Amino acid sequence: MDFALILFIGLICSGGIVLWSYLKKSSQDTENSKDEKPGVVSIVVDYSRAFFPVILIVFLVRSFIAEPFRIPSGSMLPTLFIGDFILVDKFRYGIRLPIINFTLIPTSSPKRGEVMVFRYPHDNSTNFIKRVIGVPGDEIIYSDKQLYINGDAVSLEKSDSYEINDSNDERLVVQFTETIGDSKYSILTDRSRRPRAMRISVPEDSYFVMGDNRDHSNDSRFWGFVPEENIVGRAFLVWFSWNSKDGGVNWARIGHGIL
Repeated sequence: MDFALILFIGLICSGGIVLWSYLKKSSQDTENSKDEKPGVVSIVVDYSRAFFPVILIVFLVRSFIAEPFRIPSGSMLPTLFIGDFILVDKFRYGIRLPIINFTLIPTSSPKRGEVMVFRYPHDNSTNFIKRVIGVPGDEIIYSDKQLYINGDAVSLEKSDSYEINDSNDERLVVQFTETIGDSKYSILTDRSRRPRAMRISVPEDSYFVMGDNRDHSNDSRFWGFVPEENIVGRAFLVWFSWNSKDGGVNWARIGHGIL
């Protein structure tokens, strides 16, 4: 079950119990009834009074300010590592009603080069994180691992290359610096993978996204566009990182801004 929905249910239940207890007490006071003896107030009411403000604050912060997510895969390497815990700006792309994700007050739209969290179009219970490559009206061409947006080649500069040994499979990985508008970031390409060539136009109210680990990313090249109503927010900070391979905190990643 979606955690936001769990919070909402907890908020309604605890708030309802607190409201009921106050109305009951007010009614007893009006009727000049005797004070309740200690212990008459149920444990459920006591816990509801204690947890309601906490749940309310967490719900409001997660829904309208910032929400934490954990990176489970390497599709955004080298920008985001497996085990990174990130914060997502929920205000950047508009104030949205929680649960149904309806935009109440639009603020701005995703721009090319920004790292965006969204609900996977084929399963809204799953959150994905990718980089925005195409906005509504763009024509995207991906050929021989080179991006073209509206006929213009995206700037691509080689910055590094190294070998990765994965289950006895040696792969040559090349790192490039890619620039789209004001956004400059690193991507990885795998020389052992054949590129998937495509040419596509981004429809209205939709976005074309790709992972920075270009040859190891399940993105718009395979399942299509991200509808505007599926947007969650913009990733902006790594607040914690756990290196499961070495079994410890990756201190160098903490506080790392997401470009």
